[in-house]
Amino acid sequence: MASLRFQMVSEAFRKHAVEVPSPKERPSEFFAKYVFNKAKMEKYLPKDTFKKMVDVIDNGVPLDRETADIVAEAMKKWAMGLGVTHCTHWFQPLTDTTAEKHDAFVEHDGRGGMVELFSGKSLVQQEPDASSFPSGGIRSTFEARGYSAWDPTSPPFVIGDTLMIPTVFISYTGEALDYKTPLLKSLRAVNEAATAVVHYFNPEVKKVISNLGWEQEYFLIDEGLYSARPDLLLTGRTLMGHSSAKDQQMDDHYFGAIPERVAAFMKDLEIQALELGIPCKTRHNEVAPNQFELAPIYEEMNLAIDHNMLIMSLMKKVARKHGFRCLLHEKPFDGVNGSGKHNNWSLATDTGILLHGPGKDELSNLRFVTFVVETLMGVYKHNGLLKASIMSATNAHRLGGHEAPPVIVSSFLGRQLSEVLDHLENSTDDTIAIKGKAGLKLDIPSIPELLIDNTDRNRTSPFAFTGNRFEFRAPGSEANCASAMIALNSAVAEALISFKERVDALIAEGKDTTAAIIATLRDDIKTCKDIRFDGNGYSDEWKEEAARRGLDVETSCPVIFDRYLDESSIKMFESLNVMTRKELEARNEIKWETYTKKVQIEARIFGDLSINHIIPQVVAYQTKLAENVVAMKSILSRKEFKTLCASNLALISEIADRVRHIEEGCTQLTEARKVANKIESEREKAIAYHDTVQPIMERVRYHIDKLEAKVDDEVWTLPKYREMLFMR
Repeated sequence: MASLRFQMVSEAFRKHAVEVPSPKERPSEFFAKYVFNKAKMEKYLPKDTFKKMVDVIDNGVPLDRETADIVAEAMKKWAMGLGVTHCTHWFQPLTDTTAEKHDAFVEHDGRGGMVELFSGKSLVQQEPDASSFPSGGIRSTFEARGYSAWDPTSPPFVIGDTLMIPTVFISYTGEALDYKTPLLKSLRAVNEAATAVVHYFNPEVKKVISNLGWEQEYFLIDEGLYSARPDLLLTGRTLMGHSSAKDQQMDDHYFGAIPERVAAFMKDLEIQALELGIPCKTRHNEVAPNQFELAPIYEEMNLAIDHNMLIMSLMKKVARKHGFRCLLHEKPFDGVNGSGKHNNWSLATDTGILLHGPGKDELSNLRFVTFVVETLMGVYKHNGLLKASIMSATNAHRLGGHEAPPVIVSSFLGRQLSEVLDHLENSTDDTIAIKGKAGLKLDIPSIPELLIDNTDRNRTSPFAFTGNRFEFRAPGSEANCASAMIALNSAVAEALISFKERVDALIAEGKDTTAAIIATLRDDIKTCKDIRFDGNGYSDEWKEEAARRGLDVETSCPVIFDRYLDESSIKMFESLNVMTRKELEARNEIKWETYTKKVQIEARIFGDLSINHIIPQVVAYQTKLAENVVAMKSILSRKEFKTLCASNLALISEIADRVRHIEEGCTQLTEARKVANKIESEREKAIAYHDTVQPIMERVRYHIDKLEAKVDDEVWTLPKYREMLFMR
């Protein structure tokens, strides 16, 4: 058994030769090769149809069926030129994954043959089975009909022989069963609210766009080692495992030279991503061993989220080609950094970036401060909801340590911007002075002057201002970005609407517009001051201070989900027409049920590994020790035996004690699951799994991990951290 594991580990490290993709032309020459974007539309569509489609995409004009038929025919011609034979509506159900059903471009021709057809109806609308996806009770098994409808703002693309059409997914009765539908509504809400406010400063602005730049962190592990870990295979994380003597404590992996095999994977991934129009920009080693990051150029939010869902699928596929498995779980390995998906959020108009500061003049600076403060107002009022939007059974393992944000939402602004807001709050001087980047000269003649940003960075802040954007660091690596962005867009939209109502009321009373804006900002700066925190988010002092400030400090994942059903949350979502009470209640049912199922699966696998892998091997080793002790006793004097065999006797006793704890714990684990499973309420069942099932696994794991460090290495069947975390 032992030699088998060593053979497996050795084979995993030498099995795969480095595969470097064949050279291609410059990225700019093959970028979006497989995307039916505006450039392809202009080439394949009649001029008047192309103009209509640009109006649909840029201005939200409704798409008529006649235009859809023309677009479908052109799209089919383009796709078939790439060898495409099928099409699918590609949507994002409430599973944090994507879904697709492929249909061929074929119909009967009426003469016993077939003809390739793709109509506007097929492009615009399809009917997936709505009862087979999570619906939170909106759809019963006997109520199966649902609709997917084309989202023209996200261009279709080709993968293999299939034309992929991004769509929304709704029930027969109109409720959203996906992430994209409420996301698009939240984007409309923030556009309308922000445009109305920005008109105070520039009446020429036509619309406000929400931009998103995600940073995708992930782990790679050799496929052979992955397959030998049932917990990784079925849950995405290691449920047990002693830490490696060396992991990330030397800080030598971060930004280090990328291993050759990994570089080949990254190159292959980037080529395929660029061909699909995903503007990959950055790649590097992350902090933990075998952890890496990929980040694109910022895009309009809806498209950025579609691209993130697509890149996660690509990463898994390309990783297997290179002999890896890509781990997107937020915490696959205990004791080292987990993986997040930092969401860099910003607002821009057709004339510039709203959060770009400092401005060229007083009016620009006032506009900048306005949008910073109102963003903070939204985050302050709905800090609990924002936390709920990023919380999950998997992300809960990551938050609160190892450079991940704490489970308290606060915002870091940096010294200079904090001073600007404090000055505006406390003085009667309406001047807003914001310095640009300062120069920093090093005492090295050959090094040019550096430009220093007007904010530092705080790795423990969940929502940090970083120059021209806010970085929401709390979303998890395997999550759909839309969940967090729906909540953030809606919170900011509500704050902007309230701001404009109060400014307009002061103007109606006779105040000058600028004076009305500043007076309202002063009130809001005072109101949302409690959300601002520039210190150490991990400290116990901050947890106590946050509670005193009235921030949400709840740590139980199932209870945190309650924030979606707060009256303030429901009022906000309904007033903005983003989600209804019924949709929110349904989504919470799904969240609680998903939480329960994930912990339930982990508990069952944990028990199986403990009873069928760990205990038999440990007892076998204990037997060998006992046989050795018996043999030693027969040839040694009593004094020699007592001295020379003391350590073995102590280890035999320790093994027996820890095995007893493991067996008792696994029995308790089974009983706790049985009790929890009888609870009818999905919320209460999830809470029971959080409060009773998870703690038992953690207690039992402690003993297993201790045994791993004590038992003969050749006896241990599961690949260890030191083997999985280091690329050779």
